[in-house]
Amino acid sequence: MSERHEEWLKQADYDMDTAEAMYASGRYFYAVFMCHLSIEKALKGLHHKVLNEVPPKTHNLLYLLNKTGKKPEQELEKFITKLNTASVATRYPDELAKIQAAYTEGITKEIIRKSKEVLKWLKTQF
Repeated sequence: MSERHEEWLKQADYDMDTAEAMYASGRYFYAVFMCHLSIEKALKGLHHKVLNEVPPKTHNLLYLLNKTGKKPEQELEKFITKLNTASVATRYPDELAKIQAAYTEGITKEIIRKSKEVLKWLKTQF
């Protein structure tokens, strides 16, 4: 079996593919949720690789990023902050219509694009 950090990365890629599938089916806020999950898993893989320990059970992307000691360029860090705030809203939406209005096709497409950039950068940190 592959090393644990490689498994985290495999799952991160799988979740990014799922984000694209959700986008293609018009399930935009689920696509955003899957983007968050993909980045979370990649960060947990990086955490495992860098610190050689089981990553904490958290969904907080900024906390995980800070634990690794890695720092992306400012634009990517701003996006990670934005994606981090989407976690609770997409995981536990208060109102379906409200969350659907917040994550339109265009907004979601951009979130997927930026998430792929973050994922690509994270892979260079291993």
